[in-house]
Amino acid sequence: MAIEGPLKELNIHDVFQLLDLGRKTGVLCVTSELRQNAGMVFFERGAVVSAEIRSNPHPLGEVLLRSGKVSEADLARARAVQAAGDARRLGDILVDIGAIGRRELERVVRRQVEEVVFELMNWSEGYFSFEESAVARIGAEATVHIPTEALLMEAARRIDEWSRIETRVPHLGVVPRLNDAGQQHGMLDLAPLEWEVIAAVDGVRDVRAVAELLGRPEFEVARTIYGLLSTGVLLLEDPERAPPPTRDLGVLLARAEEQLALGDLETGLGAATDAARAWPEEAAAQLVLGRALHALGRFAEAEEAFLEALRLEPDLPAARRLAGVALVALGHFTEAGQQWERWLALPTRPPEEQALVADVRRLLEAARVLQAAVRGRRD
Repeated sequence: MAIEGPLKELNIHDVFQLLDLGRKTGVLCVTSELRQNAGMVFFERGAVVSAEIRSNPHPLGEVLLRSGKVSEADLARARAVQAAGDARRLGDILVDIGAIGRRELERVVRRQVEEVVFELMNWSEGYFSFEESAVARIGAEATVHIPTEALLMEAARRIDEWSRIETRVPHLGVVPRLNDAGQQHGMLDLAPLEWEVIAAVDGVRDVRAVAELLGRPEFEVARTIYGLLSTGVLLLEDPERAPPPTRDLGVLLARAEEQLALGDLETGLGAATDAARAWPEEAAAQLVLGRALHALGRFAEAEEAFLEALRLEPDLPAARRLAGVALVALGHFTEAGQQWERWLALPTRPPEEQALVADVRRLLEAARVLQAAVRGRRD
C-alpha cells in the first residue's frame, strides 16, 4: 500500500502515528524543496529501525570514529572483512571483533536515528510517501528497534524545550565564545559534556559545527550551551546580525537602486535590507526597501516599509505616493485614496514627484470608483 501527500494536509506526526497503528513495514521518504533536503525512515511492524537524511549523511563508521568509540585500526579491519565478502552489517562486524560492545553500538545508532527523526518532525512543509517493502532492503550499517510512540513523545518534549532554549540560542548559526570575564565565577562544577563543548568552542565554529566536531546531537549541544550561557561561561555572537560590509548610507542606497534598475530584484532587496538594518532611522532606507519589496510583489511588507518611512519623515512625497500604490495592490482602496489625497495636499514636492500630479489624480479617481463598486456589491 502506498501512502503519500503534502505535509500541509497530513502532519508528519500523524504520518508516524498512522504507520505505527498499522504496524507497517517499509520506507517513508520525506522531501522539502524549501530546505533542499530529504530524509528516509525505515519501519518494521510500526517501529523505526533506521533513518538517514541528506543534510547529515555521516555513515556509522565515521560517527563511531569521530566520537572515539572505535579506533581507525578497528574500523579498517571491519571494512576489510566486508571487502573480503562478509555480508554482515558493519556494526555487527565491529561487535564481533570486539571493537565495541553491542549495547554501546545500539546506543550510538539509536541516537543517530533519533536525530534524523526529530529533524524530520520539525518539518511543516514538504511531501511524504510511504512504500511497503521488505525490511531486508534496508542498507543501514546497523539497526535498532525504536517504538514510534516513544519517538513521538520525545519529539513533543523537545519542541517544548526548544522554545525555552531559543530564548538564548535563537538558531544553530550563532557562534559561542568564551567569556573573558567568566573567570570571576570561580570554580564551576561542570558535566563532562560541558567540558567537551567548552574545549570545542573557538569563537569561529557555530553551534552546528561544534555539534559536528563532537559527534553529538545538535539539540544536546544547544541545550548544553544554553546552560553555559546561564552560568556566564559562554557568550554568543550572531553572524546574521552582523553589520553590512559598509555602513555608508549613500553607498548602500546607490547599490540597491542600481540593482533594481538592472532588474536584479533579489540583489536589490538584499542591498536595501542592508541599508535599512544599518540605518533604521533613515526614511530613505525604508523607502528603497519598500520599493524593492513592491517590485517583488510583497505588497504587505512594502506597505509596512513605506509607512515606516512616513513615520520617520511624514512629508516624504515618494513614500506617501507609493504607500497608496501598495495599498491598492492589497485591495485597500479607501486607505490608498487617503494617502494620495495627502500627497496632493503636500506644500512642496521635488520636480520628479511634481511631474506625477496628473497620474496621481487619475489613480485617486480610479480608487474612488473601485471603492464605490466594491461597496455597491456588498450592499
